Amino acid sequence: MDITQLILDDHQEQRRLFAILEQIERGNTGALGPIWARLADFLEIHAEAEERHFYPTLLKVGTGAGGRPSADAETEHAIKDHNEIRQAVAAVAGHALGSDAWYAAVAEANKANSEHMGEEEREGLADFRDNADVQTRHDLAVAFATFEAVHYQGVAAVNKDPKAFVEANR
Repeated sequence: MDITQLILDDHQEQRRLFAILEQIERGNTGALGPIWARLADFLEIHAEAEERHFYPTLLKVGTGAGGRPSADAETEHAIKDHNEIRQAVAAVAGHALGSDAWYAAVAEANKANSEHMGEEEREGLADFRDNADVQTRHDLAVAFATFEAVHYQGVAAVNKDPKAFVEANR
């Protein structure tokens, strides 16, 4: 088991859930609501799992990848992205389910998340695969999967200061 693969698998599930939302009729709020709730919870569970298990170790073993000069820069940017995703997800709640404004807010959350996933896949995950040993990747995968299983019903969305996160976990 490898934490980088678990993260990639989560990314695929996030893409799948956004695509499902795009294919449901706008008036079918009985489907839109639960699927959005599942996706919103999943996005936060995933971000929190990364922040607890992946990024602290990346700060210790990473050297920088995908155009970022260091693991510090990769991590700081990722935490900033997580905050932007949290804000975009929170903004969806301000609109009537299935309305044009709701779909626009969901699209903004999708955009923020998609940009983050692409960067993370080119940067932090690539850096980690290059620099973390197999046992570390396995141990973190177990911790990551356990965190997501225990918190499957959701976790509180809490923005973090990117610079303070890096300092606290370096």
